[in-house]
Amino acid sequence: MTLAILFSGQGRQHANMFAVTGEAPAASALFCHARTLLGGADPRRLVRDASAEVLHSNRCGQIVCSLQALAAIEILRPNLPAQLVFAGYSVGEVASWGAAGIFENLTTLDLIARRAEIMDAESSPGDGLLFIRGLSHEAIDGLCTAHGGAIAIINPESAYIIGGSRDTLKAVMQHARDLRPLRMVLLPVMVASHTKLMSQAAARFGTVLNTTAAKGPMRSGVRLLSGIDGESVVCVELGLAKLARQTSETVDWAGCVQSCVEAGANCFLELGPGDALSKMVRDAYPDIPSRSVEDFRSLAGLQAWIASQV
Repeated sequence: MTLAILFSGQGRQHANMFAVTGEAPAASALFCHARTLLGGADPRRLVRDASAEVLHSNRCGQIVCSLQALAAIEILRPNLPAQLVFAGYSVGEVASWGAAGIFENLTTLDLIARRAEIMDAESSPGDGLLFIRGLSHEAIDGLCTAHGGAIAIINPESAYIIGGSRDTLKAVMQHARDLRPLRMVLLPVMVASHTKLMSQAAARFGTVLNTTAAKGPMRSGVRLLSGIDGESVVCVELGLAKLARQTSETVDWAGCVQSCVEAGANCFLELGPGDALSKMVRDAYPDIPSRSVEDFRSLAGLQAWIASQV
């Protein structure tokens, strides 16, 4: 059995996101370290008490969402099968490198915080992301060309995320309404991730990655995918270059999901927060079991489901 593990990006953080992972002893060191990165605020309380503006700010969002992923993988590691495929969505890709054993978990959280700080420094007020479902790739390209936007993420089933300035996204939305998409919504993300507006951030993050000591080679049995093309990481140096470029280049998430299937994945588990990625898999591959950690009310229930698949 090959399990594909999906590392969620930011945007779905919420008050109860640590319900399954927050009190597990295996994750205690991660939560303690995240607290130092969040100015002394316990992340479990922060997600319950913080305003929506704070919770969805870029740095806080990237830290708490990646914390959830890293905590979940540490808790579940004894229950996982020998063959795994790791695919990370946006900042989730950085977390996947830690889970794969290339970086220490605490170092991975430090990298994620630094990535967010760099992106914030290179971002302009009003930059953000727009989700559109139900239009062709050609139509999305046309909208971007007409208004100066860029495709940030290609999702399965004709779903796209466009990045740009506030004025750009407003113009795209106004034009897109005439094309009658199935769904269109501004995302609670404050930077134009995965677009050329983040070119300087990508270069700076690349420098950070290249000066961070790797823990060692990838864990045995793990296939790690690069977000910008869905290809397996076979060389850490080249993979890190792609990981840096991902900050300013389109993420081919549809290609990543397809690569998981082609690698033999017969089950998917999204680490959360949220269940957007597991739903995408169910829509694209309805015959393959796909669940999220948030589908379960307890760790025991989640572990039992994994055991049933294995």
